[in-house]
Amino acid sequence: MGEVNLLENYPKTKRNLEERRESKTEEDRKVARRFGREFFDGDRRFGYGGFSYHPRFWQPVIPAFQQFYQLNSQSRVLDVGCAKGFMLHDFRTVIPGIHVAGVDVSQYAIAQAIDDVKPYVCVANAKELPFEDKSFDLVISINTIHNLSLKHCKEALHELQRVSCGYAFITVDAYRNAEEKERMDMWNLTAQTYMHVDEWIALFKEVGYQGDYYWFIP
Repeated sequence: MGEVNLLENYPKTKRNLEERRESKTEEDRKVARRFGREFFDGDRRFGYGGFSYHPRFWQPVIPAFQQFYQLNSQSRVLDVGCAKGFMLHDFRTVIPGIHVAGVDVSQYAIAQAIDDVKPYVCVANAKELPFEDKSFDLVISINTIHNLSLKHCKEALHELQRVSCGYAFITVDAYRNAEEKERMDMWNLTAQTYMHVDEWIALFKEVGYQGDYYWFIP
């Protein structure tokens, strides 16, 4: 288990946190946490404001995963919180023949999945994954498990560990000081669990999560 930034090549966006804090209401958060059409392709106040594929997002990132975890055409990769499957699509593009699977709590996102990954994705919750023990060489979960309550977050970490026979990598909302916590408070739309990085690390040890991790800090 270790802290490693495998998303370094993901495009950076400039965030207006003050505007976000002023514009987001509890009703907006309630709608966003349904993870339906409104969150992905509805008004910007509920989430993405339009969630569509572009290779500039994940294709620059895949080689970092490929090299770090020594992935090849025989590898089995699971994306927990795969949304419309864009990252899985790019895994298949960059590493031809790789075996992929994805789950997402959103029925809408799975129904709208990019065509070539539709056979490999399904609706499921991270706290109860529909796979046998040790089914995957690498389990990835990007900005997903923090959307669960603390209790269910612990269950999800158990599940990620259970279905992995090799490696796991997650990113979660976190902060390292009071200033970063204030920024996270302004940014947060869907997360139910976000903590100081030391608290996350303690939680990983508590539940026996042995994979790698990194932080989303706006």
